[in-house]
Amino acid sequence: MRLEAKDIGFRYGDGPWLFQGVNLTIEPGEIVGITGTSGRGKTTFCRILAGYESPIEGAVYFNGAKLPKNEYHCVQMVLQHPEKAINPRWKMHKILNEGYQPDKELLDLLGIEQEWLTRWPHELSGGELQRFCVARALGPNTRFLIADEMTTMLDANTQAQIWHAIIEIAKKRDMGIVVVTHEFKLMQRLCHRVIDFNRK
Repeated sequence: MRLEAKDIGFRYGDGPWLFQGVNLTIEPGEIVGITGTSGRGKTTFCRILAGYESPIEGAVYFNGAKLPKNEYHCVQMVLQHPEKAINPRWKMHKILNEGYQPDKELLDLLGIEQEWLTRWPHELSGGELQRFCVARALGPNTRFLIADEMTTMLDANTQAQIWHAIIEIAKKRDMGIVVVTHEFKLMQRLCHRVIDFNRK
């Protein structure tokens, strides 16, 4: 059930390669950190891993089969800015149930209050919205979660609660996680190994 990126290369049009020949294997239950300076292609690589973007070279495989693009599948991604991933015209209960219907245990673990479900996105804080994005990504079929600077903009208490919930769920499901962050202490605390994109 591993997630494999083989010989991944990407560039925009005829421009210079953002990266080439990137190989990464993530095992179930493993937490892998990705770090590097801005502009090195970390987010683009994660979008490829999640099937949101097609590589110019190489391919991504789950359990030996190519990962489908733009489908709700076993690899889910949570972005840094939750407001960009949420339809502002939908109330939170519709947003939450878009892919599947989370159980109350998950909502409680993430600190999502029942009264928030009837609100519009603009009525919630960034931290509250991010909790919904995480809940939506943790569907029953999710085997790998990609967190791209997911908690960077949040206060320390919210960060801690969200990561506590994710790690608890990951342990129960044997779920793999990719953590993109500039926070060295967070990577030290969470990750089994770290990939430095400055060297790609």
